Amino acid sequence: MTVIDPDTQANWVPEADEQDDSEDMPLSMRLSIADTLTLGNATCGFMAVYFTTTGILIPHLTGSDESGMARHSAATAVILMLMAAVFDLFDGLVARKLRSSPMGAELDNLSDLISFGLAPAYFVLVYGMVADDAHQRVSALAAIVVLLAVVLRLARFSCVTLKDGMFQGMPSPFGALTVVSIVLLELPFVPTLLAIIGVAWLMVSRVEYPKPRGVLAVAMLSWIVAAMGLLAAWAFDAPGGQLLLQTGCALQVVLGAVIPLFATARRVNTFRDNRREARATQP
Repeated sequence: MTVIDPDTQANWVPEADEQDDSEDMPLSMRLSIADTLTLGNATCGFMAVYFTTTGILIPHLTGSDESGMARHSAATAVILMLMAAVFDLFDGLVARKLRSSPMGAELDNLSDLISFGLAPAYFVLVYGMVADDAHQRVSALAAIVVLLAVVLRLARFSCVTLKDGMFQGMPSPFGALTVVSIVLLELPFVPTLLAIIGVAWLMVSRVEYPKPRGVLAVAMLSWIVAAMGLLAAWAFDAPGGQLLLQTGCALQVVLGAVIPLFATARRVNTFRDNRREARATQP
């Protein structure tokens, strides 16, 4: 039996009424399903840097002649970037269908910076160190240009409001995959460098790109899966694997160059139509 002192009863608070020091986690700190996919994006980007370092850079610095290991590691690094693009595609779809936390946009930008800024820029940097005809310092400069282009593009994306369904500048996942494809084509150093800088310029340009929704999202996902297959065939030295990989990389680069031309042609046609309508309405 519990005895209560009448003199202290007023100051006594029942245990059931005591406030718990550990309050519920605020909404801004709760992770949604979309946020979990975004973190998967960041993890893939980091692991791409890891495989680029351990499988390509370190064997080169130690004088290892295991070219097969470098090929496997390069393929693994690029496949991880492709997986990051898949996570980036699905986190937006899930966020629109379900919900995203208040910090979802910030998580997305930070993850994109790792997977589509740091990882491809580091890939370019390592290419400049291991390729026979490359120049390390110039490659380092090109890598910095790629990284800064992604930083500027993501910052502008957070500040500028565009019409629905369109991006301004080449999307960073598409740009990262195009940069990596240029490196894997094994072209001479100068054309490779110029193409990489051209992609960086497209990422910060005002060229409009459609957002991957509906049929376009399915086409993008199919292309990513096909690219993973090409990389696997190349990594395991399958018959015709090298040719298949170069064909896929060339197609990626061509798409990167053609889409801006279509966007520019559409803008010119829209401008002409507006001028015709304006002239037609004049008295």
